[in-house]
Amino acid sequence: MPYSIGRVFMFRVPEGVELLRYLNNYAEENGIKMGVVNVIGFLKNVKLGYYDISSGKYIVNELNGYYELASGMGNISLKDGKPFTHLHVVLGDRSARSYAGHLIEGTVQVAEVYIQEIIGEPLLERKHTTGNLWLWPIQ
Repeated sequence: MPYSIGRVFMFRVPEGVELLRYLNNYAEENGIKMGVVNVIGFLKNVKLGYYDISSGKYIVNELNGYYELASGMGNISLKDGKPFTHLHVVLGDRSARSYAGHLIEGTVQVAEVYIQEIIGEPLLERKHTTGNLWLWPIQ
């Protein structure tokens, strides 16, 4: 299915808010139904998910304290009719150790965001039949 590039959004997220909730609200307020998301910055008290394919569930790893958000990449799609941000991150601690995974939750200390809107028939997130994953349909 052909898609085209829409609007570009660049902004900083306010300190102290939960990142995914903010991105979902921002997308809804700006009518973004699909997009590509990149984010860098600093998060605190983060929950990262690792999808355990054998159990069909996320293992949640909690990281307390502050972490450099070296890279955040993901997308925006529709889930239950509302924008849903799916974001994977790489975080670093003060010893230069890195942690990576599916962002479940994280409080913003600093977050600079780039969203590239995608125009076309919305890709709907659908629950995968073998587990608890919400995925785009195969085309």
